[in-house]
Amino acid sequence: MVDKVPMTKGGFAKLQEELRWRQQEERPRIIDAIAEARSHGDLSENAEYHAAKEAQSHNEGRISEVEDYIARAEVIDVSKMSGDTIKFGATVKLVDEDTEEEKTYQIVGDQEADVKQGRISISSPISRAMIGKTVGDSIEVVAPGGSKAYEILDVNWS
Repeated sequence: MVDKVPMTKGGFAKLQEELRWRQQEERPRIIDAIAEARSHGDLSENAEYHAAKEAQSHNEGRISEVEDYIARAEVIDVSKMSGDTIKFGATVKLVDEDTEEEKTYQIVGDQEADVKQGRISISSPISRAMIGKTVGDSIEVVAPGGSKAYEILDVNWS
């Protein structure tokens, strides 16, 4: 059985765009770079050739990876979700019970996670602690940096 990979519509669109870019723009650019480097003669000591081949290997590997994610994608339309219980796609406002610092996170797929933009992976310790909880609940998150306690202030689906 193939494991589905949950992601938002936006995350799926970004993966599709990355795949298009890698196949239609990056791949031909790398092929041209390899051809140019080959024209310089001896390949055994040609750093440009080896760098281009390495870039090609990296690009083709990422293409395979992105194709796999797209094939296994379970696209979830967050705009059609509602309720008070936290699950994939929810945007959750928390307050750190020690520092009173408020944070807002959206729970997204692993490929979409970007903490700086407030998007955390469904498989992260904080997401796993929040799933199934509601406003007013307290959670304890055991993370590499130590244990932290948060109170859930708000759940929304925007």
